[in-house]
Amino acid sequence: MSEVVQYRKIIHIDMDAFYASVEQLDNPDLRGKPLAVGGSEMRGVVSAASYEARKFGVRSAMSGVQAKRYCPELLFVPPRFDRYKEISSKIRKIFLEYTDLVEPLSLDEAYLDVTVNKMNNPSASLIAQEIRRKIYEEVGLTASAGISVNKFVAKIASDYNKPNGQKTVNPDEVEAFLEKLDIKKFYGVGKVTTEKMYQLGIFSGFDLKQKSLEFLEKHFSNSGNYYYQICRGIHNSQVKPNRTIKSIGAERTFFENLSSEVFLEDKIISIANELEKRLQKSKIAGKTITLKLKYSDFSLQTRSKTLPYYISDKNLIIDIAKELLYQERLKNSVRLLGLSLNNLNNQEKKTSEPIQKSISVQLQFDFKEK
Repeated sequence: MSEVVQYRKIIHIDMDAFYASVEQLDNPDLRGKPLAVGGSEMRGVVSAASYEARKFGVRSAMSGVQAKRYCPELLFVPPRFDRYKEISSKIRKIFLEYTDLVEPLSLDEAYLDVTVNKMNNPSASLIAQEIRRKIYEEVGLTASAGISVNKFVAKIASDYNKPNGQKTVNPDEVEAFLEKLDIKKFYGVGKVTTEKMYQLGIFSGFDLKQKSLEFLEKHFSNSGNYYYQICRGIHNSQVKPNRTIKSIGAERTFFENLSSEVFLEDKIISIANELEKRLQKSKIAGKTITLKLKYSDFSLQTRSKTLPYYISDKNLIIDIAKELLYQERLKNSVRLLGLSLNNLNNQEKKTSEPIQKSISVQLQFDFKEK
């Protein structure tokens, strides 16, 4: 008698253009118009863009100047993070109606493990549909979803039918789905790695699957094993409701570029004040302080120092940040300054898991749309 393979059912929910959609929800005059949250046509960086703006090529992390060049009719609004957190909390409550296994990735996306769920619904696809419908009815925003046997495939799938759609990748479809996928769409494969893979003749999941573990470890070091597994649909990371914070930071983009360390000292003080508040709220301290500088040409530089003890006091943070500031001369005028603390005292020792050559399994369930 053959053994029945049993799978987990994972949903990845991703809100559609979340920040921009919240602004359009609260201000009807902005609906249907190209909108950018953050930045301005003179300064700053776009934090989020509405779908109307994306049609013109406007994207997050793009400078306001470039965004305005792409879309002359683009409207800019300042971010309202308190409002985004308020909406995010309402969405989180909806998730928890279905399962306690909810792992937020940010304010606008989360993983849900609904293998065993509070509704006793055997269909992961129907649960995702119901959650999306509830979000729209109770919050007024649309969401997209990906459903599959693990977090990796579910996250990729959630991007397939955006906005306001979903895609299910059934257990017997996982490998074929990944084989056809452009390598740049693999979660965890960034721009630099994509270019390197292209140079090695790896353009799709199928191409990646043809490479041996030894080849991938040779060219991608420790990440080689990760790439070897994901192209085969192997990703055993569990949905973790309490994700460990690895870094806490704060930063400021200036209205005018600053070209002197003396002017930056004042900014360090205000940023350190904000960082201290965030550390106190999270009840966390850290050993490594990093100073982040973004220059007028958009190049980035970081300078770090690790202490033999944990700190969270703003005065100590300020002293070390100033030390890092004067560590070397500025390369150019500065448009953004940031401070972050990592190597935190909340880090738990992780047990290493053996490499598995098959998809992690728990329960059999129905993926099919009904």
